[in-house]
Amino acid sequence: MPSLLGIDNGLTVTKAVIFDIDGTQLAVARRRVPQSIPRARFVERDMPGLWQATAEAIAEAIVLCGRPASDIKAVAATAHGDGIYLLDRDQKPLGPGILSLDSRAGGIVDRWSEGSLFDEALALTGQVPHASAPSALLAWLKENDPDRFGRIGHILACKDWLRFCLSGTIGTDRTEASTSFTEVNSQQYSPAALRIYGLESLWNTLPPIADPAEIVGHVTAEAAKLTGLVEGTPVACGLHDVTASALGIGGHVEGVISVVAGTYSINEVVSAEPLTDRRWFCRNAIAPGQWNAMAISPASAANYDWFLDTFCRSDQEGATAAGGSIHALLATEIDAALKRPSTIMFHPYLFGSPYGNMASGSFLGLHGWHDRGDMLKAVLEGIAFNHRTHVDALRDGFAFSEVRLTGGASRNPAFAQMFADILNMPVTVTATDEPAAFGAALCAGTAIGLYTSPQQPQLTLGGASSTYRPDAARNASYEERFALYSRLAEVLKPEWPAIERLGMPTGGAG
Repeated sequence: MPSLLGIDNGLTVTKAVIFDIDGTQLAVARRRVPQSIPRARFVERDMPGLWQATAEAIAEAIVLCGRPASDIKAVAATAHGDGIYLLDRDQKPLGPGILSLDSRAGGIVDRWSEGSLFDEALALTGQVPHASAPSALLAWLKENDPDRFGRIGHILACKDWLRFCLSGTIGTDRTEASTSFTEVNSQQYSPAALRIYGLESLWNTLPPIADPAEIVGHVTAEAAKLTGLVEGTPVACGLHDVTASALGIGGHVEGVISVVAGTYSINEVVSAEPLTDRRWFCRNAIAPGQWNAMAISPASAANYDWFLDTFCRSDQEGATAAGGSIHALLATEIDAALKRPSTIMFHPYLFGSPYGNMASGSFLGLHGWHDRGDMLKAVLEGIAFNHRTHVDALRDGFAFSEVRLTGGASRNPAFAQMFADILNMPVTVTATDEPAAFGAALCAGTAIGLYTSPQQPQLTLGGASSTYRPDAARNASYEERFALYSRLAEVLKPEWPAIERLGMPTGGAG
């Protein structure tokens, strides 16, 4: 029976997922991949360690599937976008991979924002740089680690490193290539884009671009030994995980906005023309001649996870020991809080925001009579409001009338309904548990001719899905609250730098 393997590497976990060709998930295996934070704002990972963890996950998934590895007819990977994974000229890892949570280049980006560079970059590449963009990180290396910079042989994204480990081939796909150095109209690399950032010397280190659903190599003997895959299994190019998630829930089509409530607040819509604005990235879509407008900030469900880790640890440990779920345990508290009015507002800027590097999270309107449920409700509401900020920006440029929602929190019906009420649009949550891995698998299946195109919405919607429709009364209440949430953010904006200075070292007796 033919099957497909999709690999999805996030910021903390790498997953191997085997799918039947009708989209049924057959097996999934996960491995945690430790992050290294050697100093403030540096977020890295060991590249060989990432591959080892991924190989172990693949081997376990094959065992769990119960089918022979020869049934897997093709494989493709997706992974966190942005950041950089460098190889030297001998194709060996050049230091640790740098993750998209890294913000060491924030000062460089701030400096760029004070001149004309942002306008030049937006006009040429369709986006302005941010702290974890390849452009900013490479500029940081040039200034601060010139020896490493001078030894760069190949610039890869995370999924491109996994592709190299599987197949021994170097390259990237159309969606990943557009994170910094492509010209927005041609959708191809541009020497002028490198010149904007003072990185002209890196032209020959950019990886060749292929279609996401193109065979770019085959599983090597070494990779087969580590993973249990059959040597010679076709490897497709794969794609950026933001795009893969939209593809996996049937949302990579015009007229639909895909919302991913994960570590990042991801909100994206496909268009037939490259419309640019500082509020979103205009990047390459899967198909040539289409673009993917992404409004993104690191300000989504990671805030909820932080709350659970900080204030609910004993409950989490108890639920795990009992074989239950902390989310189910807290659902009663959240549901009760949803039924009563509350003054609490939460800005979910613990790890970043649409307002820049200086913004920080906050609870406002908190009183002594509020309980944990009230605070959890505010956290979830703040997350949804941050998505609304991005969705409203995209509404200014694009037409869409429905939402596809994914991310772990989307499995909570109350949270999904909150999105429908706040965005005032129908919100569909599909049955696809691993949408990014499925998006990669769709590319793998297309590469070997099982599908005519990676965009196969009948596979994502053929199973059970739930659609949540907005309630007019709740929407009216949320409109008032969102307006206040937005005004408060603007009031706090000039004070965030002063707040941050409070946390800086002040010296003193040594």
